[in-house]
Amino acid sequence: MKTNIELYDDRPIENVLGTEMFRPEETVFVCPQEVADNKELHRALRKYFAYRGVPVKLTFVPASLLDAAKVEKTLKKVLEEHEDCAIDIAGGSDAALFAAGAISGDTPVYTYSRKRNMFFEIKNAPFARSLPCTVRLDAESCFLMAGGTLLPGREDNEKLKERLSQIDALFSVYAANRRIWNRQISYYQKLSQAADPTLKAEGNRTGKADNGVVTADEGMLRGLAEAGLITELGVSEEKVSFRFADEVVRFWLRDMGSVLELQVYRACLAAGCFDDVILSAVVNWKADEKRRDAVTNEIDVMAVRGVQPVFISCKTCEIKTEALNELAILRDRFGGKGSRAVIVTSAAGTRSRAVMRRRAAELEIEVIEWDDLRLDRLVERLKQ
Repeated sequence: MKTNIELYDDRPIENVLGTEMFRPEETVFVCPQEVADNKELHRALRKYFAYRGVPVKLTFVPASLLDAAKVEKTLKKVLEEHEDCAIDIAGGSDAALFAAGAISGDTPVYTYSRKRNMFFEIKNAPFARSLPCTVRLDAESCFLMAGGTLLPGREDNEKLKERLSQIDALFSVYAANRRIWNRQISYYQKLSQAADPTLKAEGNRTGKADNGVVTADEGMLRGLAEAGLITELGVSEEKVSFRFADEVVRFWLRDMGSVLELQVYRACLAAGCFDDVILSAVVNWKADEKRRDAVTNEIDVMAVRGVQPVFISCKTCEIKTEALNELAILRDRFGGKGSRAVIVTSAAGTRSRAVMRRRAAELEIEVIEWDDLRLDRLVERLKQ
């Protein structure tokens, strides 16, 4: 195959897998006019294939995918102007698929099944006959194919892998102090400065924090000290003082949500089935990361298994409808059908959460609650 013909689809993965697998010299996208005119999207797809190490020429040919006659006319012209063609019908509208079937003649036609993660021959395409998809993506690839860019997050993920024992220790302290955690973290924020080179935290034992008055919990502090997360602990009736183990730990203990995000990140690594795991995946919705007007979002944890991205949001509080809607939008925009969205909460499962669970089910978002946050149970949930 020298020329791969793609019926353009709103699901990004459908547009790139054929080219990834079969490495044609040129891929021709039969696409709506707005896609053919979208130079920014063209640059994003070229950037994607360059990043993936796939040397291919991309051509965009406009045709209304809702008009079978126009698609048929366009396909005829493409076939006449290109040699050794094959048509990928994994994407596209019903009208486009009908036109492809009508015009293909002896041209090879193949498709891809997301459910089975395999390519299949439709006709004259033995190269795609029951062929397992061997493409394995990383988080950056998932964003690039959808016209976005992965920006640096707040964590160095490679260095973070060296801190797994600290993450385990942190979550153990959290598990023992879950109900007071957020208020205590709010209190630690008042005791310390985010950029203080001494890593010192000190002040009155009782003070204003979390929209009220908070007293430092000695049991939680001693748990953190025994875990090696803080040092030089001093606690009296009036005062409290300690040092954070290092700058990273200081960030963890000044940010309420870090502990849950770290536990999920840890579980994704422990699962051993993901090709890429990113904590704090910041995505720019535009391929040009330098544009000031671009929309950005942070995904707490993102994991990729083969060609399936998993978008994970973590909440140490009750899950609101807004959080579910935002997660669904990100999943649909950068993953599309076949990707997963998971929301994790450290709140215990109760009947009062029935409305939230129902809304999550409507949006096809998996919900993981406190009873499944122990590492072994969380690993099993994420492997599903």
